[in-house]
Amino acid sequence: MKYLHTMVRVRDLDASLRFYCQGLGLRETRRIENQVGRYTLVFVAADETPDAEIELTYNWPDEAGKTEDYGSARNFGHLAFRVADIYATCERLQAMGYAINRPPRDGHMAFVRSPDLVSVELLQDGQLPPREPWASMPNTGSW
Repeated sequence: MKYLHTMVRVRDLDASLRFYCQGLGLRETRRIENQVGRYTLVFVAADETPDAEIELTYNWPDEAGKTEDYGSARNFGHLAFRVADIYATCERLQAMGYAINRPPRDGHMAFVRSPDLVSVELLQDGQLPPREPWASMPNTGSW
């Protein structure tokens, strides 16, 4: 058996690509446009694990311009990524306007949510000592 990918439905493909590619540092590996099915699939992956992809599925609006409501995505659980510097990753995401819902107070774990409310866990490769402002920062929202 071989793991292939995780599929996440997205409401705004550009906003999601900004989060996953610019924010998390993943790269787009391939894209499929299906005119008949009225959807776009964009696969993204981390350089260290190119075979472990996330499939971003964008279902096009119907003829009336209506898009499907996917809810809060809390039923999904979360994606997890090992990062080289959790503080730098959180600083980059925060500077891009994303809330760090569970700050890396312990120098090891943080949670942020994508534009489609998918929880993303960030895990430090190893352990960094606690650092301000993260050590004193409270949790916000749900993660």
